[in-house]
Amino acid sequence: MAAHNPKFKKYLAQKFSEAEVQLRAQTFYTFMNQRRSIRHFSDKAVPQNVIENIIMTASSAPSGANKQPWSFCAVASADLKSKIRTAAEQEEFANYHGRMSPEWLEDLKQFNTNEHKPFLEIAPWLIVMFKKPYDLQNSKKRKNYYVNESAGIAAGFLLAAIHNAGLVSLTHTPSPMNFLQKLLNRPENERAFLLIPVGYPAEEAKVPLIKRKAKGDVLFYY
Repeated sequence: MAAHNPKFKKYLAQKFSEAEVQLRAQTFYTFMNQRRSIRHFSDKAVPQNVIENIIMTASSAPSGANKQPWSFCAVASADLKSKIRTAAEQEEFANYHGRMSPEWLEDLKQFNTNEHKPFLEIAPWLIVMFKKPYDLQNSKKRKNYYVNESAGIAAGFLLAAIHNAGLVSLTHTPSPMNFLQKLLNRPENERAFLLIPVGYPAEEAKVPLIKRKAKGDVLFYY
């Protein structure tokens, strides 16, 4: 029996000098280190093609067996954003008034958050990312692999692309998020992964005075 012979093509690598490699790495780190989660958005419009390119950047992420187990819903409808806010705030009220542990609530105090989420209506776009534990092909289930890991990597690409476009975002997770599958009428094989408002920051937008961990706390050489 002949061995399976998958098709390949030559990888065309980018070529930079050592100095360019060092500069690009430092420049990108400096740029990404400026990214912050924002809860105060402007209602200034963002063109649809910008959102499309951001999402397609996210969809270029690596995934287990190249299954690409994700889908993205870009929501601009004011009516639908209002319904999403109402449903999210219902879940968040339950979280802040019973579901969250005292320790969790204490950790959240530095952000001054509560169950009220006006940004879900103010931001011009909501990107709802779904993960897919399995695909449906001709009504048959086809298993996907490393779904959470793959979706997490794509989400990282998404946040970087948003920041690169000069926009801001927030990784919002009003757990449980089953309402998103229902409101967006998504198929049975999709599970809501992240709810991300995207847009420009409000003029009065502020961020909490927090620090990222130092190099010695996250980087270890061997």
